[in-house]
Amino acid sequence: MPTYLALLNFTDQGIRTVKDTTKRAAAVREMAKGAGITMKDIYWTLGQYDIAVIFEGPDDATMTALELTLGAAGNVRSQTLRAFSASEMDAILSKMP
Repeated sequence: MPTYLALLNFTDQGIRTVKDTTKRAAAVREMAKGAGITMKDIYWTLGQYDIAVIFEGPDDATMTALELTLGAAGNVRSQTLRAFSASEMDAILSKMP
């Protein structure tokens, strides 16, 4: 199943209600599960991003729909990256001439 790394920043709304961030994360975990996506790990971070989340999902469209739903709630803005394991990268590299 594809892996995704979501890098999140709080919006003004999200930082005003930051005390609810772990409760929101639990709700996202359940919402993702309903879409067939697994939230593997979540970390609150220092630096350029406020939160980093590792998801596994069935496909890009399903993951995009989840991220759009999260963005529409107004608490975070996201940048999501498709991540490849070493074995997936080996398969990609094997297709090179």
